[in-house]
Amino acid sequence: MTPRNFLIAAAVTLAAGAACAQTAKPEPDYTLAWNIGAVTDYRYRGISQTRLQPALQGGVDFTHKSGFYAGAWASTIKWIKDAGGSDDVEVDVYGGYKFEAGPVGMDVGVLTYTYPGNDLHPSADTQELYVAGTWGPATLKYSHAVSNLFGFADSSGSGYLELSGNFDLGNGWSVTPHVGHQSVHHNSAFAYTDYSVTVGKDLGHGVTASLMAVGTSTKNYVGPAPSFRNLGRAGLVAGVKYTF
Repeated sequence: MTPRNFLIAAAVTLAAGAACAQTAKPEPDYTLAWNIGAVTDYRYRGISQTRLQPALQGGVDFTHKSGFYAGAWASTIKWIKDAGGSDDVEVDVYGGYKFEAGPVGMDVGVLTYTYPGNDLHPSADTQELYVAGTWGPATLKYSHAVSNLFGFADSSGSGYLELSGNFDLGNGWSVTPHVGHQSVHHNSAFAYTDYSVTVGKDLGHGVTASLMAVGTSTKNYVGPAPSFRNLGRAGLVAGVKYTF
């Protein structure tokens, strides 16, 4: 290529790049995403919330480019009625702020679990503050209850410490190992450790599927008579979610 042709080619390339830059969409100020899904068992911190039976779930997430976010999520449940209440729905409302602290991605926020009309004393409604740090594929998170924890009397100050990983295997596959420990203030007999490994698959068009192997160290969380089944026993949970 002659110097003249080289200069012409370079000019064309620069012009094309400038055109692309001018037509590229700017980052939106915020995003709003909805999701619906179903699982064969709703496990929270390793304990079944649905008496080892399926649940329907859904939520909405608002994310601002500044790092602030908020959302709400709901699921069908069974344990409130099993405990003598009249509710079969859990509604969670949360908000927080994500930012970078050197190589660590930080996340701080508040999460409120509500069970409308749960009729339990103490109430099952729970408020937690949380802080998390992510470095590479690993995330360490601590959640601190500033109210009674899920109906346990005098349990404000309970904490949940968890470590999880998120590994991209390519072609839409991922694996997420997890271990956590729940302390229950003034109710130490109900403290336990949970563990799980989740394999996920992005099926495209907003659809994801998952299979989780999960278990706990406790047998103190049991379902109602006549079965009295261990709600923290080891098992497999399949799920599917659509995000739009």
